[in-house]
Amino acid sequence: MRRFALDDRDIGILSVLSREGRISKVALAARVNLSPTPCWERLRKLEDAGLIRGYRADVSLAHLGPHVSVFVTVELESHRAESFQAFERAVSVYDEVVACWAIGGGYDYLMQVVTRDVPGYQTLMDEMLAARIGLKRYFSYIVTKEVKSGPPPFGLIHAAQPKD
Repeated sequence: MRRFALDDRDIGILSVLSREGRISKVALAARVNLSPTPCWERLRKLEDAGLIRGYRADVSLAHLGPHVSVFVTVELESHRAESFQAFERAVSVYDEVVACWAIGGGYDYLMQVVTRDVPGYQTLMDEMLAARIGLKRYFSYIVTKEVKSGPPPFGLIHAAQPKD
């Protein structure tokens, strides 16, 4: 991944957009102390560089209807490169898997799964096991209450980067 040189205004743009994705470009420019045209140019560069992957709404699933969120640690049968690639391809087709991360520390992946209910979750996991995608075993952690959810601390991450 190519590193993109960011300054405090770029970080400000990312921070504001991560909290207020629908903010107008004029209001965004005012919030980061830029005139509109330079702000729009920076925004376009951030998008072109892949730092902004998209815009979306933060939907309250609780208001939408009954659901269950589950974090799942996954261990694969084999630790060959082909096994990891096959699992990652397979996981991408399951809509219920809303996020998946390769992790270190004893398990191979951490998935976030959202289904209507626990039986729906179990059906998904049974399908994944039957699909022979290399899943050896998994451990489920059902979310009982959302305590905190928000954007990453862009300023802290950026401050930790070595200066070129």
